[in-house]
Amino acid sequence: MAEVQEKVIIVGAGPSGLATAACLSQFSVPYMILEREDCFASLWKKYSYDRLHLHLAKQFCELPHFKLPSSCPTYVSKNDFIHYLDEYVSHFKINPAYGKSVKSAVYDEPTKKWKIQAQNVSSNKVEEFSCRFLVVATGETCDAFVPEFEGLNTFAGEKIHSTQYKNGEKFREKSVLVIGSGNSGMEIALDLANYGAKTSIAVRSPIHILSREMAYMGLFLLNYVPFNFVDNLLTFLSKLIYGDLTKHGIKRPQEGPFALKVKYGKYPVIDVGTYQKIKNGVIQVLPGITNIKGNDVVFENGKEHPFDAIIFATGFNRSTNQWLKGDDYLLNEDGLPKPSFPNHWKGKNGLYCSGLSRRGFHGAALDAQNIANDIKALL
Repeated sequence: MAEVQEKVIIVGAGPSGLATAACLSQFSVPYMILEREDCFASLWKKYSYDRLHLHLAKQFCELPHFKLPSSCPTYVSKNDFIHYLDEYVSHFKINPAYGKSVKSAVYDEPTKKWKIQAQNVSSNKVEEFSCRFLVVATGETCDAFVPEFEGLNTFAGEKIHSTQYKNGEKFREKSVLVIGSGNSGMEIALDLANYGAKTSIAVRSPIHILSREMAYMGLFLLNYVPFNFVDNLLTFLSKLIYGDLTKHGIKRPQEGPFALKVKYGKYPVIDVGTYQKIKNGVIQVLPGITNIKGNDVVFENGKEHPFDAIIFATGFNRSTNQWLKGDDYLLNEDGLPKPSFPNHWKGKNGLYCSGLSRRGFHGAALDAQNIANDIKALL
């Protein structure tokens, strides 16, 4: 099969890839998107739960050159955001090549081009592509991650990752353990409790809990006042509003919410009602897990509890290091940039990464514009 040659190849048709495509189209720069799934924004369309809303106000979540409709509420629902992405793709005439799972990308010095091999998901045939510019837009949420626990294979109940969870209907009256206390874990626990499941959540690491209003205020203030001031203010307000979290089994981190987000990509929990359920005893907070024995889960405090189901809200791995070669200076083993913001998006030999700044959709929009501007200048 003949090699397909392009000016720019974008790997990934999530919001970051779409944003980059839109910015390139503004300069009439030709590009191709390779996407392993059968649709764009597959995390939103196929792998997210029903009650999901954007955790930040809509002005922080718009993609470049296309505003969210004024009719959308401040915190946009999953369905409204998918509709926005549909409109985005239509407006910019974005047409990803679906079912193309990239297996290797290597820079070829003699031709000054990136050589890419992608497996056609439907035929299993390997197809070859080349480009002058390569954009990694596979996102922070790439491959579902489930940690290994001793005895997990002995658990007879249902075990699913959060990407397989839709709603709590089938878990009514069942005893369900959510493992992972990020935003997905906290919101899934709330959803389960609302459906009448006997809900527990394992909280191993310290977390910041902020209200939506506090997060909004923090993002606004970052434009005007120093980083540390905002962190100190939000931590103070969180203590004022939520009180002593340790009596509910939750510890606060030593570092502030924005410091943790920037350094480690650890997002604060935006509370949408879970805290009240924890406070009222409807949702039980448990410590980290040591092992599993049949339907009994053993926790770090030595106690055991039986469960009918376990939901792993344990995040994602990035698989970039399995296929991208010669990028050691740009991305670490976890697939996140080594250079710190705002210098994280550009590598050597026409290599870029979009949507990996750990700054949500706003960061992805900045990356997309920077990448398009740089490619336009080089052309």
